Amino acid sequence: MAGYDEAVYRTYLAQVPMFRQCTNAQIEELCQLADGLAFDPDQVLVREGDVGDEFYVLGSGEAVVSRAGKELARLGPGDFFGEVALFDGTPRNATVTSTTGVTLVGLNRDAFQKMLGDAPAFRDAVLKGMAHRLHELDAKA
Repeated sequence: MAGYDEAVYRTYLAQVPMFRQCTNAQIEELCQLADGLAFDPDQVLVREGDVGDEFYVLGSGEAVVSRAGKELARLGPGDFFGEVALFDGTPRNATVTSTTGVTLVGLNRDAFQKMLGDAPAFRDAVLKGMAHRLHELDAKA
């Protein structure tokens, strides 16, 4: 990724709850590991039941999240999905379909796991970010 898109994705990655505690250098390293992707309208980005190994942040465009054919949410720039796939190879719990042309930044499990193992400070930042997110979700419940 280069230029404007990289700056946009860096900003969006920094806003993902599990990455909020990461330093700018750690976010930069995540960007270097990520891939920029583009899809046309009406394409399935991830399918419910498929085993996933990538996490995505929507850079532009819109998508819809559904489970068992029922719409659950609409996503726009900065929204993300598939974060569980970075930690576990369980089947996807929803389908995400582009409703417009979209650009995504994708981070695969192998690269993410390697970074967790190679950089204890990154691992600690991700764990703190996840703990903060759990507290936020608990407060809403």
